[in-house]
Amino acid sequence: MERVAIIGASMTQFGQRDDWILDLLAEAGIECLEDAGVSAADVDHLYVSNMASGEFEGQTGVVNALAHDLDAVPAYTQRVDQTSSSGGAGIYAAWQSVASGASDMTLLVGGEKMTHRTTGESTDVIASLTHPVEYKQGVTLPSFAGLTARHYLERFDAPRESLAKVAVKNHANGVDNPHAQFQKEVDVETVLESPIVADPLRLYDFCPITDGSAALLICPESVASEYTDEYAVISGIAGATDTHVVHERMDPTVMGGVVESGENAYEMSGYGPDEIDVAELHDMFTILEFLQMEGLGFAAQGEAWTLVEEGYTEKDGELPINTSGGLKSKGHPLGASGVAQGVEVYEQLVGEAGSRQVDADVGLSCNVGGFGNCVITTIMEAAR
Repeated sequence: MERVAIIGASMTQFGQRDDWILDLLAEAGIECLEDAGVSAADVDHLYVSNMASGEFEGQTGVVNALAHDLDAVPAYTQRVDQTSSSGGAGIYAAWQSVASGASDMTLLVGGEKMTHRTTGESTDVIASLTHPVEYKQGVTLPSFAGLTARHYLERFDAPRESLAKVAVKNHANGVDNPHAQFQKEVDVETVLESPIVADPLRLYDFCPITDGSAALLICPESVASEYTDEYAVISGIAGATDTHVVHERMDPTVMGGVVESGENAYEMSGYGPDEIDVAELHDMFTILEFLQMEGLGFAAQGEAWTLVEEGYTEKDGELPINTSGGLKSKGHPLGASGVAQGVEVYEQLVGEAGSRQVDADVGLSCNVGGFGNCVITTIMEAAR
């Protein structure tokens, strides 16, 4: 099986956009093709990662419409929906299409249009991914996050400030990302004094509602060398699930899907946690950064908060996490988020991250659906 490469990437401005979903997808798709110097006519497979264009906009068939708008007909098209991990699932599907030999050029575009809906309406759409019994009782993802955060802080004797420092770090990183929704710093006091959403979590512990799109161009490594010497290789990728009913898990502070997908991606790539130079984690809530750090082996259980306190995950730390600003600062347009994580890791590996640039040869992204219900972990390395 030939090694699979990424030769192009793009990300639109994230935030409140006047554009609708098809415009956002086309913007990212065109920029990605231009970044790689590839014609839309050369695209064999076109994938769109999108969770809820029908629910948010009443717009379906987005991937077929995008093929028309990009002039990529007659490329095979497929929409990938895996709730908030749709972007990571899209990377997996695009990787499979190339690794299998079915495609020599696959374009993946992820996007979501959300801000035209009220917060309540958007929350209701997102909450629909929970188990029907939980949904019927009014359970939302923020409530799961609050309960888990309270349990984690008390069980592991972690200070409340440690969660606030995740938000502070990611906002600081977002300042250097010109496409981030929030390009402003915050301090611990601001986070701790913001309105309570799901005790003990407050407003600044949560990511925003966002419009935006991101894209990756994926091909066999032998084809990549025809276009550029600067590319990244997907050396490991895996997906996994956890119980759909969250309260059935043996330990609420362990995300089984993160652990399983991480272990399989490490095994496939030949790299271990200690060899990862940069990581993009799914910080929909600040507590998720702790849980993914531990599930992926970057920290022992109950000790991720100590690494954050020590500056280990800062941009100039031992393992920079969420150099893009993360979902917290960059924004979280559901179907685009996992693709945007891939864009950040790719740009770090090929030296195109600008003022966010760190020294990295191997990077990891972890995209989470729901509250750990489904997870995709991807490991990339710079071309040798």
